[in-house]
Amino acid sequence: MLDFFTIFSKGGIVLWCFQGAGVTESFTGPVNALIRSVILQERSGNNSFNHEALSLKYKLDNEFELIFVVGFQKILTLTYVDKFIDDVQLHFRDRYKNELEQKGALKLLNNSFEFQDDFMMLLREAEESSKARSPAHMRSFKESEKSQKTVKSMIETKGGDKGKEQGGKKNKNTKKEGDTSSSFSLNMKAFRMERSLHLAHFKCLNMFFQALQPSSMKGDLQSVDYESSEEGDMEEEEEEDEGVVVSETSKISSKKGGAFGGMFGMLKGLVGSKSLSQDDMEPVLEKMRDHLIAKNVAADIASQLCDSVAKKLEGKVMGTFTTVASTVKQALQDSLVQILQPKRRVDILRDVMEAQSQRRPFVITFCGVNGVGKSTNLAKISYWLIENGFTVLIAACDTFRAGAVEQLRTHQRRLNSLHPPEQHGGRPVVQLYEKGYGKDAAGIAMEAIAYARNQAFDVVLVDTAGRMQDNAPLMTALAKLIAVNMPDLVLFVGEALVGNEAVDQLVKFNQALADHSMSDKPRLIDGIVLTKFDTIDDKVGAAISMTYITGQPIVFVGTGQTYNDLRSLNARAVVSALMKA
Repeated sequence: MLDFFTIFSKGGIVLWCFQGAGVTESFTGPVNALIRSVILQERSGNNSFNHEALSLKYKLDNEFELIFVVGFQKILTLTYVDKFIDDVQLHFRDRYKNELEQKGALKLLNNSFEFQDDFMMLLREAEESSKARSPAHMRSFKESEKSQKTVKSMIETKGGDKGKEQGGKKNKNTKKEGDTSSSFSLNMKAFRMERSLHLAHFKCLNMFFQALQPSSMKGDLQSVDYESSEEGDMEEEEEEDEGVVVSETSKISSKKGGAFGGMFGMLKGLVGSKSLSQDDMEPVLEKMRDHLIAKNVAADIASQLCDSVAKKLEGKVMGTFTTVASTVKQALQDSLVQILQPKRRVDILRDVMEAQSQRRPFVITFCGVNGVGKSTNLAKISYWLIENGFTVLIAACDTFRAGAVEQLRTHQRRLNSLHPPEQHGGRPVVQLYEKGYGKDAAGIAMEAIAYARNQAFDVVLVDTAGRMQDNAPLMTALAKLIAVNMPDLVLFVGEALVGNEAVDQLVKFNQALADHSMSDKPRLIDGIVLTKFDTIDDKVGAAISMTYITGQPIVFVGTGQTYNDLRSLNARAVVSALMKA
């Protein structure tokens, strides 16, 4: 029934593996896909992963840094797999711990690990228990509890209702008295938190606008930067959590005996003898989830991130003199940085030079919803390319919106005035290729690329019509344009202002490109241009949502209305702003 089961360390060393009878294909491909797409990308909130015809289930053991992976055919419904992988983990870690203590790490790795007999015993038990489980028998009406009730027992008396009301009122009054006694401390805590939020807000605003001063566009773009906030972030939360830890350890130790036990229990809780459990992390993760949503991260993405962090930390022993809040916060920061750092580096300048050596233009297609700033940011990228010595042809493929061609013609005229043809041998550095309105966008793009090849242009920037993700005819036209012309780069232009909408836009754009493609391996979005980044203060959550959904990098960040206002993304600075209280 199982295709394979493998156990390996987070360092990549395979400790033990099993392959089912009759299975000839290697499990290296599916496991490597799981590592690349889930574990390295901090997406381990869900413990299942599909790869071609296989379904993979995995479990992390954070105490011993182990990963357990089981694979089986997707068409099978194996109800025992979750419990089976838990049982294997418990048996294997005990054996692994004993062998590690007796032989040491080096001898353990050099010798083969004997686990086959235990594994087969657990597998047989799991399969037998699954077969023994019969569907629940449906009870007849006579066997149900409802049939035993009389009509009299179902009638509520008026006196009983009054009694309930009086009891309810009494409880409410008691609750009000309790609330009044703690109102002063709650008000003071809220005042301190509000004051710290205002200070952090103004500090972030000041540093943010200082970082947006225009500079030279030659070479690689400057990154959007924020002030690091590692020292003062969320101090109130950490203090509160420390108080919770101390009070809980004090209560436990007082039951065991006296003041000495209380002090010993408090120190024991602080110096790292306790392994983290889901219950320990739940209050902190709940705060983190609300904090991410407040910073414009999509609600589903925030939940998945927190679940991933919980899986990553569960069972891990806390460091010396660290709190649960600081441990969870550090793990979340590391996960966010990992998500924002691209799996592959998009180096447009290098790629353009490589296309030059092949005597062809480098083609970039821009797509996105209406009004996000596609044409404006296309002009900014044109300016950046011109500053780096390349010639640009703009293809006006937005034949739908009135004024779209005129807007690009204005940008072309302004860019040529900044770089006069006299300085470039009498040839304009930017030209516009347009055929008016109402024409086929895919055909215009094809003609523009052929014209650029004949006239030796370095880059073709294809402007497309803005379209909502639910507009099927326009999404079909976009998929056709990309499938026919096969651009080198497909950039999705999205606003930094959106929250949950960013997820819907990107998922549906990618889905439409896949559905309407004529290829077995459809061309999807390669990167993201994040616009209006100067309008969001420190609510940078859209960057997390977009990169998490697509797995693609944010290539450019628009930070204003001038041609200079284009930046690259600094992952650590954005995460620092995101975690700021």
